[in-house]
Amino acid sequence: MTGYYDIVLGLIPVALLGITAALTVVGISLTAAVPIGSVVAMVIIGHAMFINTPADVPDEPQSARPPMNAD
Repeated sequence: MTGYYDIVLGLIPVALLGITAALTVVGISLTAAVPIGSVVAMVIIGHAMFINTPADVPDEPQSARPPMNAD
């Protein structure tokens, strides 16, 4: 099953290489196309890190017992 972060890991090189190649084919120089492609890849990484943050999911569900009091 493919999750969000699997898709993000796939999109990073696709964005960097694909956008760079597409801009080069359109006529933008390689020295301008690489930074544009890398900015898009950085936006994808930033979205995965700060907007849709990874959450810690417990491996086993919490028990119905209340937590133990140390007093």
